[in-house]
Amino acid sequence: MASSSNSKRPFYSSSSSNSKWRYDVFLSFRGEDTRNNFTSHLYKALDHANIETFKDDKELRRGDEIAPELLKAIEGSRIALIIFSKTYAHSKWCLDELVKIMECKEEKGQKVFPIFYHVEPSEVRKQTGIYGEAFNNHESNADEEKKKKIEKWRTALWKAGNLSGFPLQDR
Repeated sequence: MASSSNSKRPFYSSSSSNSKWRYDVFLSFRGEDTRNNFTSHLYKALDHANIETFKDDKELRRGDEIAPELLKAIEGSRIALIIFSKTYAHSKWCLDELVKIMECKEEKGQKVFPIFYHVEPSEVRKQTGIYGEAFNNHESNADEEKKKKIEKWRTALWKAGNLSGFPLQDR
């Protein structure tokens, strides 16, 4: 996991040296869709502007619980940018991150901005199209515990899909 240099000053002003925010921005994205294009360009731009940004650079193992360090990074970020791409909803990790982000929005006042990268906001909100396919896949053979988790994912996607965001199609 990588973050920008610790020598940077956050772009927001804080009268306290013990600010509750460790990062200015947390980037939530599906690596295989955007890591080497949109997300890397966005990260470089934020870094160039001295915006302290958390971007996970390790491939996450499938099936494992979300890493505690990742949860701490989400909790410690003032802003979350969620890059909804074509296979975002196929990733259990991304969906778990999203649930945590939406909890931090409600409980800690974290600002959340969705970026709809080659997907329509309504696909995210209503889980139709490729997002519907992802959920059909998640729901096949789901036990009761997984069904509860899937409901949390659906609620988080609906809430995030209703936020004012940035739709990005081909340049």
